[in-house]
Amino acid sequence: MKANYGAPLVFHSLVLLFLCCGADQASSAGRRTYIVRVDGRAKPAAFPTHRHWYDASLSAAAASAADDLDPHPAAVIHTYASVLHGFSARLSPLAVDALRSRAGIVAVYPEQVRQVETTRSPQFLGLKSADGAGLLLAESDFGSDLVVGVIDTGIWPERRSFSDRASAGPSQVEGRLIGARYFSGGYEATSGRMNESAEERSPRDTDGHGTHTASIAAGRYVYPASTLGYARGVASGMAPKARFAAYKVCWAAGCFDSDILAAFDSAVADGVDVISLSVGGVVVPYYLDAIAVGAFSAMEAGIFVSADFPADVKLGNGVVVPGVSVYGGPGLSPRKLYPLIYAGSEGGDGYSASLCLEGSLNPAAVRGKIVVCDRGINSRAAKGEVVKKAGGVAMILANGVFDGEGLVADCHVLPATAVGAAGGDVIRRYIADSPPPKRAPTATIVFRGTRLGVRPAPVVASFSARGPNPQSPEILKPDVVAPGLNILAAWPDGVGPAGISADGRRTEFNILSGTASQGGAPGWSPAAIKSALMTTAYTKDNRGQTMLDESTGNASTVMDLGAGHVDPQKAMDPGLVYDSAAGDYVAFLCNLNYTQENIRAITRRSADCGGARRAGHAGNLNYPSISVVFVQGGRARMSTHIIRTVTNVGDGRSAYEATVKAPRGSTITVEPARLVFRRTGQKLSFLVRVEEDTEAEWQSPGSSTTKSGTLTWSDGRHTVTSPIVVTVQAPLP
Repeated sequence: MKANYGAPLVFHSLVLLFLCCGADQASSAGRRTYIVRVDGRAKPAAFPTHRHWYDASLSAAAASAADDLDPHPAAVIHTYASVLHGFSARLSPLAVDALRSRAGIVAVYPEQVRQVETTRSPQFLGLKSADGAGLLLAESDFGSDLVVGVIDTGIWPERRSFSDRASAGPSQVEGRLIGARYFSGGYEATSGRMNESAEERSPRDTDGHGTHTASIAAGRYVYPASTLGYARGVASGMAPKARFAAYKVCWAAGCFDSDILAAFDSAVADGVDVISLSVGGVVVPYYLDAIAVGAFSAMEAGIFVSADFPADVKLGNGVVVPGVSVYGGPGLSPRKLYPLIYAGSEGGDGYSASLCLEGSLNPAAVRGKIVVCDRGINSRAAKGEVVKKAGGVAMILANGVFDGEGLVADCHVLPATAVGAAGGDVIRRYIADSPPPKRAPTATIVFRGTRLGVRPAPVVASFSARGPNPQSPEILKPDVVAPGLNILAAWPDGVGPAGISADGRRTEFNILSGTASQGGAPGWSPAAIKSALMTTAYTKDNRGQTMLDESTGNASTVMDLGAGHVDPQKAMDPGLVYDSAAGDYVAFLCNLNYTQENIRAITRRSADCGGARRAGHAGNLNYPSISVVFVQGGRARMSTHIIRTVTNVGDGRSAYEATVKAPRGSTITVEPARLVFRRTGQKLSFLVRVEEDTEAEWQSPGSSTTKSGTLTWSDGRHTVTSPIVVTVQAPLP
């Protein structure tokens, strides 16, 4: 990249979020943990430190709420000073009300509890190749100037992936692991004292997720690498020379917001460049979301499949149903057919048995047979353990409608494979149509090892986060998609590859499912990096067709893949970027009609919303995509306009022409349609006018339609593409 503009960044929060449902917990006394945000400048001079002020505020609030006689009075759990000023504490509802009324308190919001949710990735992304196209890693010195902060389940530092050199032993790890901390105050405040016979009160990883994630981000080149013989090759992270810091916040009961914020606070103070946070929770407004507060410019990414591990089911009638698995033990005989049953029909107690839950299977019914289990409730590997304990010889794990055709290869404890929803239906029908004893159903599982060069690839994984954006539909989500399914990376010694206590196997690597660029663009803001990734992304697979949505088997839409799949090579030279500063985000919050109190809870400053609201609307945030929402009304044609500003980070003198592919039924014009730059770093603005025939197609009340197109700027060498999404809503009567 030739251009370098803007002040150097202290902290980039390019955070990978894999969403799942989290559940809040409350004590029997009605107390729960709250994050208390304060105006740091409002500390009375009588208090020598902020901590003294916080303690006094808590005591006063407890007295007002008549909680001061409680045998377990409220106490500060964590204090925060980097990402926000404030603290966390267990509070009663009355104490919360009393605290909110005190001077200097900006916001008090309840804690959420969240849950956590690669050899081929760098090569698939074009970062490693023999033809010279893969020089990006070398040009960025393999991320040697980066510090990656991993907020997760901890770290197993002795793994070769984290050593100073490829052949180094554990003693050489210290140079790359620059820090490791754990935060358990929020967890123990809600769940009680940690059971140290089951968990480790230290940064050491006893789960596996954190070690795996850290290795994906900053793992060293390691050869040979494999999991139980699968995915043999060289394991490498995205920035193999980067240093990293581990922050353990996820425990047996989940990842608690108060601990996550403490880790964010520590990471910012430690000066990390990139934060990896792989957790998810319920959707709440930005000002009530601890992660939004801690990483306002975080970026969500979807995930695609680049390799697979086929393990097909061969039925007694000759039909072959494709599946995937990373089972590494003794397999079934491909020439022998084994008795086959569906656990939900004859294997046990009905619904529980269909899911192969603990204790649900009848050993007399499943012994010596291949058992079909439905996906859901307990973990995929745990179902295999249930089948194994009941005497089953193998398991077929069948997706339901929700999971569709999305398959995840697991390290099962017995011969097992996962099949899609359609394949599961085929197998169940075969079982139902083959009643014993005359035509007893039979099958076997054929394990085929690692298959590369999969077509089509990439595809959008079934568990990838999807749009629309429920909080602000004017901002298209997801931004982009990137590697994350069936990735080989480091794994801790204390945990079996199946992730269950019954698995006594040990492996240095594991394949799990769950990138960002800063080393090649020092000094770039998170918004500029995001823009480069989005505007250079692609939407076609290796067949030249629109990427598939794995969950449906159909072509993906903009709500599945956002701007497309990341192309790191092109992202290093995007030509133009859509940059944003803190003031742009404040204006965005103003146009979401957030109150001054809400905005201060996120930005730590007051905002003059008058000018922002007069200047436009939420859609005018200088984002690399455009999303417009129309509501059908009395007018047959509606229109709006969007303003964007681009910064030239390519050649000093250049001219860009606009090309629009408008969504069906929409008219889109760009003014001006030509941008002429005279120097690197120059900013130019343009207006996009969107007109929609809202009566072109009738919609039932409460329904909506979404259409997409693109806006592309090109100077003949660079292609800068932004998705355009138009949503038309029919209001309820």
